[in-house]
Amino acid sequence: MNPLYRKFMFASAILLTMAPQTVLAADAVTTSMDDVRQEAQIATSYALNPYLRANDLKVTVQKGKAVLTGKVDEKVSKELASEIALGVSGITDVDNQIVVEASYVPHFGQGGYGDKIDDASISAAIRSKLLWNKDVDSVGTDVKTKNGRVTLTGSADSQSAKDIANRLAMNTRGVMSVTNNLKIQDHPMSDDDKAKAKKQDESHNISDSWITAKVKSSFMYSSNISGGDIDVSTNNGIVTLTGKVASGIERSLAIETAQNIRGVKSVTSKALLF
Repeated sequence: MNPLYRKFMFASAILLTMAPQTVLAADAVTTSMDDVRQEAQIATSYALNPYLRANDLKVTVQKGKAVLTGKVDEKVSKELASEIALGVSGITDVDNQIVVEASYVPHFGQGGYGDKIDDASISAAIRSKLLWNKDVDSVGTDVKTKNGRVTLTGSADSQSAKDIANRLAMNTRGVMSVTNNLKIQDHPMSDDDKAKAKKQDESHNISDSWITAKVKSSFMYSSNISGGDIDVSTNNGIVTLTGKVASGIERSLAIETAQNIRGVKSVTSKALLF
């Protein structure tokens, strides 16, 4: 037999012998990466969940099975932990070893990852509401949030604008309190300047779809409006609100919120019932 051929056959045999092991090793690596990804996804979901983030929960995953450990003060929290884990793609089984202890005290408001995300989201929502409002100069306003407590700093054109900014912040989901440190400008905008600014704003030809989106978003951010029950449509700057609200106060707030969005000419709310 040709020596080269013999060496080729020998090398091929070695490769064929190693191939299954290589495939098994690759599968093991893939499985391990899936476990890590699923562990991270479940742990992040716990950190973001307002009902679980204050509990010291741990999770390990192996081949699609999640093992949960830690302590909670209520059974409903333990059940929620299982549901979240089972909702992660690839998790087929959950071994919930979380202990329920009525005497356990969750550690709320300690500046964890979830709290920081909430604070950042609140600040972003308020900045957006200020930006969309036609009576507030959002450029001169800085918004900071810590543990749901909002601080407004910067300048306002008038006492009315300062009050509106305060109200927009206070009516945002998750806000516990508002410290309004806005300073009223020494040289507020004159009526003529305001008229020019309004005319310039209208000349930008804000689209109906933009207005509708911002009204809906403002409802969603509000702590006093059930935005999911209100339908919004806009035609030539005229906003129409339909649906149901819980009270006359909520109805009035929804109308006021829509009226204050940039580009809105008027609001029709006859079909907004309570």
